[in-house]
Amino acid sequence: MKHFFHKGNDLSKPTLLLLHGTGGTETDLLPVAGMIDDTASVLGVRGNVIENGMPRFFRRLAEGVFDEQDLVFRTKELYELIDTAAKDYGFNRNNVIAVGYSNGANIAGSLLFHYEDALKGAILFHPMVPRRGIELPKLSGTPVFIGAGSNDPICKPEETKELAEVLERAGATVQIHWESFGHQLTQSEVQKAAAWYSQLM
Repeated sequence: MKHFFHKGNDLSKPTLLLLHGTGGTETDLLPVAGMIDDTASVLGVRGNVIENGMPRFFRRLAEGVFDEQDLVFRTKELYELIDTAAKDYGFNRNNVIAVGYSNGANIAGSLLFHYEDALKGAILFHPMVPRRGIELPKLSGTPVFIGAGSNDPICKPEETKELAEVLERAGATVQIHWESFGHQLTQSEVQKAAAWYSQLM
């Protein structure tokens, strides 16, 4: 998977795993990472599924309908990339926080749904429920921030609440921040995520 790593000034901080939305690249969320923690190391990853010329992290069968088999495969691929990158770049594999938007938030959510030790925490901007009908690993105390739109046409409020409930049942600690700008990622939403993140440090 195409990616880049930027070593931060404070190696005690988490490495921020940046996961873009449909049509994005591995550098799209750099400004967001800078607002959240400009001293942290950053691992930016580009999805290697192409849909109508646009990079994504996994295939879908239709709008809002995921190809679950591909999702599972691509989630494992990303999990293994983080493992390899930690060895190659010398960051702490157990101190990685995902920052994902839309499609990137969905695969970050899928990491939580499939692997107990994939992430120390996650910032999910406008995520959907990645899979239903599976038992999640133990996520005891794993902190998750969800940025959501009360009028998001893609990620309905009901889906946001369902995702939060599923994660909480697995032991995660979830905070939802609501805005009313549809599926758009806003500066105020990122600022709320940054405030949430600063409380973890």
